[in-house]
Amino acid sequence: MTQRLITHLRHVDLAVPDYAAQLDFYTNTWGLRAEHTDSGLTFLAAEGSPEQYIVRLRHAPDKRIDLIAFGAETAADVDTLAARLATDGVRLVSEPGTLRTPGGGYGFRFFDNEGRTVEISAGVAVRRHRPIEEGESIPVRLSHVVINSADPEGTRAFYEKHLAFALSDTLLHPRMGEMMWFMRVNRWHHSLAIARGPHPALHHASFELRGLDEYLRGTGRVLRAGVEKIWGPGRHLAGNNTFSYFLDPSGNTMEYTTELEQIDEDAWHPHLYDFSRPEVADQWGTANAMNEFVAKQSFNDPDRGLFQAPPV
Repeated sequence: MTQRLITHLRHVDLAVPDYAAQLDFYTNTWGLRAEHTDSGLTFLAAEGSPEQYIVRLRHAPDKRIDLIAFGAETAADVDTLAARLATDGVRLVSEPGTLRTPGGGYGFRFFDNEGRTVEISAGVAVRRHRPIEEGESIPVRLSHVVINSADPEGTRAFYEKHLAFALSDTLLHPRMGEMMWFMRVNRWHHSLAIARGPHPALHHASFELRGLDEYLRGTGRVLRAGVEKIWGPGRHLAGNNTFSYFLDPSGNTMEYTTELEQIDEDAWHPHLYDFSRPEVADQWGTANAMNEFVAKQSFNDPDRGLFQAPPV
């Protein structure tokens, strides 16, 4: 088995045409903090996270995932990963070197099998952060990112082979077969999940809140702000985490969650869950039904940035 050198999920970077509306949503509604801003570029931090930022917004004519970023422990691990990927024929976007984003560090970028840009970095300065207090309904950290894939089996194989992601659980449907794979790089049940979809796109990004009370307060706050709810509130079986899904102004699905399961990796055996059973999708039975509307929103628009590295 390939040695795992990735330690955790850092941030997800989005390009959007409606930059001003997105910035207003993420700061004034979603609860992130604009830490670093340039012309048409904002780095958004979570108050409880040591990461310099967990979302980056960039103004662009086309909506896309600019990149998904993961951490490594050392610069030597970054070099090892870059050399391993290059040897395996993976196309590097940039060679390992000093990063010019907030917090600096040392990293490189590459295209995955479907053309998404991925960044691996180490040595990024820790952001000054604080414990989130009882009742504060703002994100603590970026929990996970879920991507739609037109070739989910190939995408799963790519992340397992090249980056040593491990399978935690799989969702299947009796008529459609296997539909979603939950992948981990540490004890968290998943940092990345891969969903079968008609085209590569962002399925959703998920933000961890302090606890159940804060999660429900946050869900209510976003509802009162008039943001369109897609699905929830409820609790999934795979990962045992809560969920409330909302549409941001660009039509990307964003999730509030809490209590994502941490597992014993040495003892864990992946489950195969039939999500046509209502308790698999939502253990509580409080969420609206998983229907065509929910599925359509999750498919999102086709990603316009495949095999095109972001300019920054």
